[in-house]
Amino acid sequence: MDRQELAGFLRGRREHIIPADVGLPTGPRRRTPGLRREEVAQLAFISTEYYTRLEQARGPRPSREVLAGLARALRLSDAERDHLHHLAGAPPGPPAGPSREVPRSILELLRQLPHTAAIVLSATYEVIAWNDLAALLEDFSPLPRRERNLLRRAYLAPPSRERPLYDPFDAEAFACAAARRLRATAARYPDDREVATLVEDLLAGSAEFARLWAAHDVRPEPALLKTVDHPLIGPITLHCTFLDIAGRDQQIVLFTVEPGSPEQEALRLLSVIGTQRMDVSG
Repeated sequence: MDRQELAGFLRGRREHIIPADVGLPTGPRRRTPGLRREEVAQLAFISTEYYTRLEQARGPRPSREVLAGLARALRLSDAERDHLHHLAGAPPGPPAGPSREVPRSILELLRQLPHTAAIVLSATYEVIAWNDLAALLEDFSPLPRRERNLLRRAYLAPPSRERPLYDPFDAEAFACAAARRLRATAARYPDDREVATLVEDLLAGSAEFARLWAAHDVRPEPALLKTVDHPLIGPITLHCTFLDIAGRDQQIVLFTVEPGSPEQEALRLLSVIGTQRMDVSG
């Protein structure tokens, strides 16, 4: 255990966390950069005295449970979590589960894409963030977590479900790609109950998913096309680009069009008039 390095790392990460990122008010009297020690301790479910001793390089070696709490409280990436474990003299095991915390910089990026529909997917294909133009696909805001999982929608949604997110032209390709990624996710998080439950539900509810799961295929996603039939401007063909978010096991999906195409002009128009009336038809 390297107490000095651990203390410096904890202090540095604490000072870089914006209170709003963890649901805390900034307040006019806040003089401490980032979070206060007692706030980190509360978020990590440990005592303030114990956390203070760690930052002062005089605390005992933290248990794995304490390290997991600190990683969660400080919004550490997978690489930072591993570094924390090494400093504490406890080699890291598998991550506890897929992260659903989207970095603030990624949320800002989504807001700065006015002419591109964009969503963020967790490692289990749950939509965990989106920008305004993503309403071109669907309004995710009123949906509960379970219904924002694209794997559940692809394999378990009833055929009569209205407003399918992916139309029949790319539904099979998307479903296959998502099943392959889930196979790799399950290997990375062997002890996560949520991942295991998702796999169990898909295996029990879909013979097609069970067939793909048995193939043990983990090839990367192919490039996908999606056609959205909008009631005001007609069909738009979108290119789906998947970008990995470093250290988060998450992906940004960008839905773009050919430069200079009529679709590009249509998206520019939609970004001006708004997306309230957007629908997806099969």
